[in-house]
Order: sequence, then structure tokens, then C-alpha cells
Amino acid sequence: MLRFGGIEAGGTKFVCAVGTGPGDLETAEFPTSTPDNTLGPVVQFFAARQPIQALGIGSFGPIDPHPSSPTFGYITDTPKLAWRGFDFAGTLRRALHVEVAFDTDVNAAALAEFRWGAARGLGTFLYVTVGTGLGGGAMVGGHLLHGRMHPEMGHIHIPHDLARDPFPGNCPFHADCLEGLAAGPAIQARWGLAPHLLPDTHPAWELEADYLALGIVNWTYTLAPELVILGGGILRREELLFLVRKKTANLLNGYLDAPRIVRPALGERAGVLGAIALAAELASTLEAGFAS
Repeated sequence: MLRFGGIEAGGTKFVCAVGTGPGDLETAEFPTSTPDNTLGPVVQFFAARQPIQALGIGSFGPIDPHPSSPTFGYITDTPKLAWRGFDFAGTLRRALHVEVAFDTDVNAAALAEFRWGAARGLGTFLYVTVGTGLGGGAMVGGHLLHGRMHPEMGHIHIPHDLARDPFPGNCPFHADCLEGLAAGPAIQARWGLAPHLLPDTHPAWELEADYLALGIVNWTYTLAPELVILGGGILRREELLFLVRKKTANLLNGYLDAPRIVRPALGERAGVLGAIALAAELASTLEAGFAS
């Protein structure tokens, strides 16, 4: 059986897998540190499970996802200084002697949900994750969205009422962009407790829902998604998901119907399954090229 490799490269851990889809994954996790320290055990994991037909990577960013670019496969202006300017895809291609597909972690998760999860049969939808960062991937007309680079949905600017919320934001690039106000580290910095320690009745969740609804409304006006999938650790709270749905509909105010807002059907495996899907697509493209 043809098998593929996949890596979900996150800010705190790398999830590696070999398989073909949700039913046959063999996985391992490694902490994210420097490139050398992180990729050593990653290479060992895949080397012990050869052959794989291709490797897919869904990575934290920003990245260069364009195969025609001289810096394809690089991580670019990330706040993680040890990874800035690192040839991620090329390093693994050389170490494992396998072709590599490369995209953002959220675009990869969107692809997985399109293939196997909540977005099956849809052409235009968003996958948004809210955890240690806040990012979004999009599929438009059945294709993952890329432009000059890739979407950076977490860095949009939204209304910030400083009288209600004097927290200045903690994005190192933009201070009070959406990520700087609503990602997990912002919640902890604002309230002095990790998000999972805040009770459901804490005012943090009303404010969080307001910020996430503002983001969804802006993306809805721009891309008209049929569905918004909200993943990441912050969205595990049922009450928060309910508040986001309600506030999104209120902000749209009947001008447009609100998109359906759901959790990932694939749960925490969406990212690494998306990396497997990227690898499978690359292998199919390469096979078609050889056949022609």
C-alpha cells in the first residue's frame, strides 16, 4: 500500500504521521525547539518508516508556499527567531530523499476537513484555529487560497474599545490585531490566568466571543464562506462557540445570513491529516506528470 508522511509543525509541538487517512495513521509527537533539535527525531521517525511516496508539511508561519519561488519551503518572518529564514521543506527533502508539499498548518487543516471532515462537499469555507496563535486557512471554489503568499487572518485589525478593554494587545508586530487581542497568550496576559483556568462565567469569554465574531464577520463579507470551522484549544468551550454564533448573527444584522460555525469534525488530528492530504496530492501530481 502507498503511504504518505505528514507533519503538523506547531509552535509547541510537531505531530508526525505516516498513513493514507484517518483510519491508518501511525503518529508521534516531538516538542518544538530549535530546527536542529526538533528535526533530528522527526527525520528518525520517517526514516524508520520508509518508503513513503511524499511528505506533506503544514507549518506555522509566515512561510513561502509557492513552488516556483527560490525560497519555497522556507519559514520567513516568524517571531520564532531560531526558525526565521529556515529552509524547512528543503532540509527534509534532502534528509529523506522524498518530494515535499508545503503549506500553512491552517490551510492543511482546511484540506483535511474538506476531504474527510466537516467541509465535505463544500467549495468555499474557512478553517480558523484559536490557541497559542490565531490563524485561518481558506478554500475558495474548491482550491486552497493563496495569493502573493498565504492568508494571515489572525492579523486583521478589528474595533478595539480601550475603555472596555484597556489591554494593549501582545502581537509583536501589530499589538492589538485580532491575534494580539484574542489568542490564548492574550487572554492569559489580560486576566492573569491561563484560559483553561477561567470559569465559564468569567467576563473573558464574552469579550473573546466579541472579538472572534468581529473577525468572522469581516471574513464573511470578504469571502462569503458557506462554513466556518473553529478549532484550537480555546474553542473547546461549548459556551464560547454558542456566544460566537449569536454575536456573529447579531453583527451581520440580517444583511447576510451567518455562515454555519462548527468545530472540526477531525478534532485535533485535522492538521496532521491535512499534511497527509498535501502529500497525497503532490504524489498524484507527480505520477500524472510522469505518465504524460
